[in-house]
Amino acid sequence: MEKEKSDQIIGIRIPSTIAQRLDTLAKRTGRTKTFYIREAIVDHLDDLEDIYFAEMALERVRRGDEELSSLDEVERRLGLED
Repeated sequence: MEKEKSDQIIGIRIPSTIAQRLDTLAKRTGRTKTFYIREAIVDHLDDLEDIYFAEMALERVRRGDEELSSLDEVERRLGLED
């Protein structure tokens, strides 16, 4: 993993059961809890962003604020029709 130019420190509260699991994982693997927390965030942030932005787009569609196009229309606009 490539280090950012200016890392930031963030404090979070987690349930004790999660903290215990994290502590056990860190001890058994010889890695730090910070390593696993960072890995979890990096691995899942893209998914969380995708879900959030998809939900926002769906709301715009439901309100009628977002234009929809069929696959045929998109292919025609891009000159990809058969």
